[in-house]
Amino acid sequence: MSGFSAGFLSRRAQDLRAGLRHAFAVRPEHTAFTIEDLALLERVADAVVSRGMAAPATLFLESMGPMNFLGSQALHFLAPVVECVLTGTEIAQIARLLERRDSIQRLTALIEAKAAAPEGAPAR
Repeated sequence: MSGFSAGFLSRRAQDLRAGLRHAFAVRPEHTAFTIEDLALLERVADAVVSRGMAAPATLFLESMGPMNFLGSQALHFLAPVVECVLTGTEIAQIARLLERRDSIQRLTALIEAKAAAPEGAPAR
């Protein structure tokens, strides 16, 4: 093989290796929640607890946790129907939160903390 074709193949192999290095990379799971995300999770937890639905909601969230990404995609699909209750921005924010695995755990912890707090005391 000539020096040119060997160099070309070597460069192609390096380019291919560099391209595949990040082909299966995923985003880090522990990115920080924004203030808006935390406020939305707080509102959802408050609504659940104020309706006396803490135990069923916790059970539901823990059982459906592995399917949270499918829920986010269903929310995008049902957006025209859900827009009568939530704004488009809130729907997009909820869908984005559902795509994160740690958001379900965070919401469950908030619901449990608010349900365990004495009446009138702020839960943390």
